[in-house]
Amino acid sequence: MPPPTDKKDSTSDQRWMHLALDQAQRGVGLTSPNPPVGAVIVAQGKAIGQGYHRKAGEAHAEVEAIRDARQFNPKLLPGATIYVTLEPCCTQGRTPPCTEAIKAAGIKRVVYGANDPNPQHAGRCRDIFLLAGIEVIGGVLESECTALIRPFSKWITTGMPYVIAKAGQSLDGRITRPAGESQWITNDAARAHGRRLRMRVDAIIVGAETVRKDNPRLTLRDGSIGSGKWQPWRVVLTRSSEIPPHSHILTDEFKDRTLIMIGKDLPDVLKALAERGVLSVLIEGGGIILGQAFRERLVDEVYWYIAPRFCGGGRPSLAGPALPQSIELENLTVRPMGDNVMIHGFPAWQSQQD
Repeated sequence: MPPPTDKKDSTSDQRWMHLALDQAQRGVGLTSPNPPVGAVIVAQGKAIGQGYHRKAGEAHAEVEAIRDARQFNPKLLPGATIYVTLEPCCTQGRTPPCTEAIKAAGIKRVVYGANDPNPQHAGRCRDIFLLAGIEVIGGVLESECTALIRPFSKWITTGMPYVIAKAGQSLDGRITRPAGESQWITNDAARAHGRRLRMRVDAIIVGAETVRKDNPRLTLRDGSIGSGKWQPWRVVLTRSSEIPPHSHILTDEFKDRTLIMIGKDLPDVLKALAERGVLSVLIEGGGIILGQAFRERLVDEVYWYIAPRFCGGGRPSLAGPALPQSIELENLTVRPMGDNVMIHGFPAWQSQQD
């Protein structure tokens, strides 16, 4: 039996794990309530099989890659190495455990990136593989692989969905323009980038005022056709239940994907969505909901689009009672989008508590 090893990140292992990450990216937004996972099988210095998890209930990435390798050349599978972005599962769910599929294929080396946050699986694959005489290496490109499953990690450990906050605002912090002007604050490039975030999530949250004022569609556009992505839930928070009956979200082809939440606070809404298997949500507005999300520290990730204009009034991007303290973003990305600027980062909740 080979000894346990924690040797990480050799140049070769990194190369193949990057390829597995490319595969996993193809499943982002498609697999809930499962995480996106990619796998690559290597033999004689070349990739002989690749795959990713496409949808909950369908084959996991490891099984997809094994099938692909068998089609390429089944004689190369015994003794091969499999690279997986997430620790292989070892329990029976909708599909059989991947540890058994890997053993049955004759694979003799398993390299994975992120540890599985699911307590049913965490750390168990190592013992299973070592008992079968299979070498195991964990933690290759761990930070990249862990970042890929942030929504799943939060959902499986806290019972709450991962929350992305998005807004487009003027330089004076307004999300609406004066009466008689266009409803758009930001430019076409910024709006298109913001709409593509819908591809990543299972639900989109807005307030009733946003529906009444803007009549948004909240649908997938900008290259999503043919991607396999389903329409995310469109969730409207309202106190009065006064939603215009002609609203797009109540009358279009996706009207069955609209949920009206009456008189519920945002944390209760998020909890109810998590119980539906929603791993990630995008809060698109308005200012009252965004303000509550930040005040109650519910936000995990931020995309903020800023246009070079002053509105002098209108709705603020964060409305309601003042924040108890300022919020700093970490791991920042600042990107020009024409004459607009996109700021992306993660609230520094933990460091602010220290």
